[in-house]
Amino acid sequence: MKSIPLLLSLLAATSGAIAATPTAAGDLLYTLEHTTPLPSTNTGYDYIKFQPGTSRLFMARLADGLTVFDVDTGKVIRTVEDSRGANGPLLLPEYNRGYVAMDDGSLLSLDLETLKPLGRVPLAKDGGLNSAIYDPHTRQVHAIVGSRPLESTWFTLDAASGTLLKTTVFPFRKMDDPASDGQGRLFAPARKDGIVLVLDAATLEEKARWPVGCAVSKVRYQADTRRLLGACASDTPSFFALDADTGRVIATLPIGYGLDGFAIDESRHRIVTSNYDGTLSVIAQDGADGFRPLGTVATHTGARMMALDERDGRLFVVNAAFTRSAPNDKGETSTTYHPDSFVVLTYAPR
Repeated sequence: MKSIPLLLSLLAATSGAIAATPTAAGDLLYTLEHTTPLPSTNTGYDYIKFQPGTSRLFMARLADGLTVFDVDTGKVIRTVEDSRGANGPLLLPEYNRGYVAMDDGSLLSLDLETLKPLGRVPLAKDGGLNSAIYDPHTRQVHAIVGSRPLESTWFTLDAASGTLLKTTVFPFRKMDDPASDGQGRLFAPARKDGIVLVLDAATLEEKARWPVGCAVSKVRYQADTRRLLGACASDTPSFFALDADTGRVIATLPIGYGLDGFAIDESRHRIVTSNYDGTLSVIAQDGADGFRPLGTVATHTGARMMALDERDGRLFVVNAAFTRSAPNDKGETSTTYHPDSFVVLTYAPR
């Protein structure tokens, strides 16, 4: 992990709309409520997501499959059959369907009520799928590949049936989950190019290209403020807010290193990122243009994935112990996870 000299002077060009008032002494923000260990092999893990309005947390644990965990009881409900290689779940209760991006390039579909597989369709032939997102305007699912040498491919499917409708190729090496405004636009981050693409949701035609100035990884559309909230990873870890109509940068703030989880707690007016460096970065939102840092909560090194329980504001962070090898001649390292070290960490808001 690299050190970042004062994170580019803590992003000194931060917008004047941001107040610098820190959290008062004694404000804990979040406290660890439970640590729940689960059986695991030496595999890694990726996205975790809640089924909206329920206690069911779907955890993509790669070789250990898609684990469905009840956060209220602290018990595993089931590991979905034929889900080895699960990387990114998408849950659509309006269709009683779930879709799971798999690391072999296939897309698994399942019945949300029974948690039984409905099918597994091969899509990408040159590597794994990273994730899948839903656009309510078109009622379509977009399954997106992981990093590639030159281009990123999206597979567009009918959300109700899982029928493949089209394949679209973009000239970017890494594209992360886009955000939908629900009215015909998708905001798609191209991480290694530091831009957000504005796409026509029906055709996926590019309508605009907005430079963000950092490795943009996460984006969320906030309808009531018409803002695009997001965060950047790599050596420029930062939160940002854009005007979703013009692309104007409203605000930027530094966050922890190794971003991978991003949540907006609308009831508490907070944005939280979970970071590989073992922190939660907590930001307060005041209206459309007011953002300020609240503080940093320590978690565990490597605890990069997080999901927000919208029912009560609890944060669920997952992690596993690991050993990282010494660099080889090319400077590359490898990570081996320790068996039976996977944990679900529950953080309660304060």
